[in-house]
Amino acid sequence: MATLTARVDVALPAADTFAAATDWPGQRSWVFATRVRPTRGTGHDVGDEISARTGFGPLGFTDTMTITDWRPPYECRVRHTGWLVRGTAIFAVESTGPDTSAFVWTEDLDLPLGRFGGAGFAVTRPLFAYFVQRSLNRFAQWAPTRR
Repeated sequence: MATLTARVDVALPAADTFAAATDWPGQRSWVFATRVRPTRGTGHDVGDEISARTGFGPLGFTDTMTITDWRPPYECRVRHTGWLVRGTAIFAVESTGPDTSAFVWTEDLDLPLGRFGGAGFAVTRPLFAYFVQRSLNRFAQWAPTRR
């Protein structure tokens, strides 16, 4: 298991931050090279499924997920169900004031290939962390303007 957590402060109340974070098609605006869409249900209930395509043209992968916990405006958990990405992700929102919040993105990934997967993640972790934090920084700029 490999865990990565990133956080960003957002100039929005918690409910608005949660709504922006779980606007699955809207993630195209802030998650690097990724398009997300609900594939079963609305994407806003336990058991609903979403799909994220990351990459450029034919180069990339699809990450399928099932929502396992839905507690607006504070938390959404998904289980990664694809062949490449396995594990869980948590989108958590913390209220930091009446008009501010923090968005925390945590990935707990089940790495393939045993020790080789662990070694590979050790090498790629800084790049992965960079792109997650970059995405969150973009989110903090995008979310207040999304409407």
